[in-house]
Amino acid sequence: MLALQSLILALSDAYSMVIFVYIMMSWFPIGTGIVGDVYRFLGKLCDPYLDVFRRFIPPIGGMIDVSPIVALLVLQLATRFVVGLL
Repeated sequence: MLALQSLILALSDAYSMVIFVYIMMSWFPIGTGIVGDVYRFLGKLCDPYLDVFRRFIPPIGGMIDVSPIVALLVLQLATRFVVGLL
């Protein structure tokens, strides 16, 4: 049981880090090449989850997207809840 809890926590933390890197990369101009490929790959991993929150949380002032913060918070809370149930 402890191994399953550790696995769930590790996967959640890894996905949180992927989301964080993707959001940080979105602040800078991304061209072509390897950096652009990495950014597009991370987008394919993160956008389906982030789009759920973007539907309900509009950008503040039309420019500042706070949905990734809420998405990360929900991911961490849900992970801790599931691990607590095990």
